This record gives sequence, C-alpha cells and structure tokens, in this order.
Amino acid sequence: MRPRRSAGVVLGTCVALLLAACATGSPDPAVSTAPATIEPNKGAVPDPDLPAVWPLTGEQGTIEDRAALAVKIENTAVARPQSGLNQADVVWETIVEFEVSRLVAVYHSQVPEEIGPIRSVRPMDTAITSPLNGLLAFSGGQAGILQMVEASPVQALSHDAGIDGMYRKKGRSAPHNVYATPTALWSQADPEHQSSPERQFAVARTAEAATATQIGAPATRMDFDLSGQSKPSWVWNGEVWQRWEGSSEAMDAADNTQVHADNVVAIVAAHPNTGFAAQGGAPVPTYTLVGTGTGTLATGGKTVDVTWQKDSETAPLRLLLPDGTEAQLAPGNTWVELVPAETGTMTIS
Repeated sequence: MRPRRSAGVVLGTCVALLLAACATGSPDPAVSTAPATIEPNKGAVPDPDLPAVWPLTGEQGTIEDRAALAVKIENTAVARPQSGLNQADVVWETIVEFEVSRLVAVYHSQVPEEIGPIRSVRPMDTAITSPLNGLLAFSGGQAGILQMVEASPVQALSHDAGIDGMYRKKGRSAPHNVYATPTALWSQADPEHQSSPERQFAVARTAEAATATQIGAPATRMDFDLSGQSKPSWVWNGEVWQRWEGSSEAMDAADNTQVHADNVVAIVAAHPNTGFAAQGGAPVPTYTLVGTGTGTLATGGKTVDVTWQKDSETAPLRLLLPDGTEAQLAPGNTWVELVPAETGTMTIS
C-alpha cells in the first residue's frame, strides 16, 4: 500500500512531474522494445505417420480384415503345376511319409481365383498354422491328426467333411484333383476366425533395409536335399528367387510363371516319426518346431545365418541375430524350407 502524503507537499514537489512521478517519487522503469522470446516446444517429437502394411508380407496397401487362410497343397510330380502358389504370402515346405514334399500355403494379402491340388492334413501343420489363429483347409486326414487340428486355435475346413468351396477338377486324376475357391472358404469363417493375423516374421520397410541385404554374404543359388524325393533349389535372377524342382522349373498354373519368392528361409529342425502310420504301416513324421535351432535367411541375392526360436505351439517362429535382435525380411512373399536335421542338407553357392 502506498504511503499517504499531504496536499502541500505534493503541490510543492510535483510541478513538472505531476503526472509522471507524484505517486512514487521515482522515474518509471524503461520499457523494452526487444521482440518477445517464444520458448521452444520441448515435448517428444511424434513418430512419422507410416503407411499401413500387410502383416505377413510387410507390403503397403489397403488392408482387408480377414483371416489368414492356410491350405495343404500337394507337391508330387503328378500334382504339378499347382495353382495359386505365387499369390501366397508364405509357403512352408515339409517332408511327410514316403519322403514326399507337402506344402502349407498361407493366403492373406492376395485372393487367388483357385488353389490346388489340396491334400490331407499332417501332424506338423498345427505348429505351423496355430500362430495365425485362422483357417486351415485340407482334403481330410487320420482321426488322430484331425483331433490335433480341432484342439488347435485354427478353424478346420475339410473336403471330406463336405465344406463348401472345394471340388474335384476335371482333367485331373484322383486324389490329385481337389481344388478350392478361396472366397468361398473365407466366407465360412466363424466369428472367432475372421480377423487378420498378427505379424509373424519381422519385415523391413524396404528391401534395401532387409537384414540379409545389409549384412549378408553374396549368393546366387540355394540347393536343398530335403529327402530322396524332394531336391528343390532357388536361383537368384537379380530381382527374385526362382524355384526349381530338380532340373525343372517350378511353375504356377494360375499365371503360367515360374514360382518365385522375395525371401527364402531355411529352418533346420528335428524330423522324428510320430505314432501315426500311413499305407503299409509307413511312419508319419513331424517336425520339432517348439524350441530353437539354426537357419539361413536369403534376401536380395545375399544370405545370413540366423537362429530360429519358437516358444510354444501358438507362438510365431522368430529369426534371431547373434545380438538377440530379430532379422528383418524384405517386403514380399516368403518360402520356408523345413530341412530335416537328421538327413537334410542345404548348399549355398
């Protein structure tokens, strides 16, 4: 509160400065003409708004919310050329009884008009497909193996059970003639199997940023000896890996082009027999995929060694580098070659 002053004192002392200083008796402080300083925003810089990508391929696009559709595809000489392999996001190659190769083709980002030929389910299929929590389409199977499928997170779609969308194709001999219309299979997904899958392998934003491209050793060819009946190879043509069955080009009847992949993953895993038996008592094998082991990732004409790890039946299989970080694939489709640890080999050149 200001001190009071008498009127006489004020009149005697405030003549020229009546308006400027009679209240305080001191001059006003100088008024600054410098521009005001604006404090910078010290908050965290927001992440860039990255485009959405398909979870299984890492490719950009308009993402459709639908389940992953895994289909059992035959891979004997009489079954080739198959239809729809080039439109699969991921294809797993396995060795079943009689040393025959069977494929698990997983569809999500693309919708082929037709897929086939489709064959029966096998014990290793649940470990491959359970992490997707989607659909598994096949022609039939042994009672015990069907029970494994029913106990897994996938929804079974079996031709033997009369599912819609599967049919026998004219011009093909049985049992190599079961084909399917994927849109009809997707339409039968129950409420628990209609959502897109979670990411499985880690995928870089660009091919140039993929792990093998960045730190891998140059390679132009991968030769696999999976069994006495299955000896596929992959050859880098400068753009993609192209598949060969022995000395013959592997073709896709849907587009009459050679089967190809942006990434090829080799997984070395134990290949024990199960208690199931095929014709003549032949043992039905599986793969030990829960655990860890060695592997190789091929991308962009280069390969890098990895360690694979799968923590449970329902956990995705991860590819790890020596420092424990995940190896990143290039955006695009992937083939996984399951190499039997006891008898299979792979040669890189």
